[in-house]
Amino acid sequence: MILGLIFLIPMVFWMDFWLILSVFFSMMFIMLMKMSFNFSVLSLSYFMGLDLLSYILILLSLWICSLMVLASENLFKENYHWELFLGMIIFLMLSLYLTFSSLNLFVFYLFFEMSLIPTLFLIIGWGNQPERISAGMYLMFYTLLVSLPMMSALFWVYKNSYSMDFYFFNPSNSLFLYLCMNMVFLIKIPMYFVHLWLPKAHVEASISGSMILAGVMLKLGGYGLLRVMKIFMEIAPQINFIVVTICLIGSMIISVICIRQSDMKMLIAYSSVSHMGLALAGIMTMNLWGYWGCLVLMLGHGLCSSGLFCLANFLYERSHSRSVYLNKGVMSIMPSLSLWWFLLCSSNMAAPPSLNLLGEILLINSLSIFSKLSMFCLFFMVFYSAVYSLFLYSYTQHGKLYSGLYTSFQISTREYLLVFLHWVPLNILFLKSELISLWI
Repeated sequence: MILGLIFLIPMVFWMDFWLILSVFFSMMFIMLMKMSFNFSVLSLSYFMGLDLLSYILILLSLWICSLMVLASENLFKENYHWELFLGMIIFLMLSLYLTFSSLNLFVFYLFFEMSLIPTLFLIIGWGNQPERISAGMYLMFYTLLVSLPMMSALFWVYKNSYSMDFYFFNPSNSLFLYLCMNMVFLIKIPMYFVHLWLPKAHVEASISGSMILAGVMLKLGGYGLLRVMKIFMEIAPQINFIVVTICLIGSMIISVICIRQSDMKMLIAYSSVSHMGLALAGIMTMNLWGYWGCLVLMLGHGLCSSGLFCLANFLYERSHSRSVYLNKGVMSIMPSLSLWWFLLCSSNMAAPPSLNLLGEILLINSLSIFSKLSMFCLFFMVFYSAVYSLFLYSYTQHGKLYSGLYTSFQISTREYLLVFLHWVPLNILFLKSELISLWI
């Protein structure tokens, strides 16, 4: 798989846009052939291997990258540096594959940081507004500022455990190490207080940039925490309640902020912060339900949020505005798209049978076991999640039609396929939900 991705990078300049897309989908299905119902590590090599957690996140990365190519047909039509764009996506996929499949903390750190570069280029190179430069800088400096402490923490872990492999870590009760190691993941997820780069980056990025950010990049933080939290088994019970409190109160505040957003992309971006705050709180409870719930919610949110960004982009391409007030009454001229808006908005508010519901049930159980007081925040989060999802749906679909939309072109088959491929795994995968209980 890695050799295939490396081989693809120079081939971008000779191959057709749609051929690259076919290759991506083929890789996805080749990866599916390696499926295992075992919790042990597969495909083991010197410092790489796949357990169920890595495997699921690599599948998610391949799927989202394939859909990114499918969503960016306009670049091909307008001949807007699409070869370079595809090269960036392949390079990003390569770094994500190596990040998720490495069993060595230093290799994980190396490719974790490397995945930042193509993401930055996707935002700065193919974004829509001039503010994309400041959004890229936000993303870069938020992540780089806390990367150096993590690198020094790596050397400390090596000195303490005499190994960088995930399986040989010795527990540590150092608060300083806890902060150095975990801050980079807390920013990546992102935790409330350090989340400001996310709405900026989402809003200024092109559709593909938004999809990869929502679909996979936020999951890097959760994955890293799930891997390194075993080092902090001694100190975590004393510290984690602070992070859980910030996450829950922050997610509740952000859910309220979502309701007063007039920008569709901003609303979806803030809802990502709210959902990932819940997933982060689940990791920090350090119990089995929290870990399972976090994995399910990361998978569900990756598909749902990415799909919502696609729908918002369909309207943006027609009205050239992200405002909820200009993109009203869409049901009148694109009635069949209205169904997809409804399905993805309902998945976003954790309606059955979506993975979001399964993840939220597991996380609510986990957090109520952790502390009965968390029920107060959870109630408001779940309630407001339904409110802003319904607000987004009803404001875009109903109301008086903006006259500029009369000249818009209809939804193409490609666009229907794009939303369909987001929604189907999101709502069918719950049938195989026993899988998530196998990786611990």
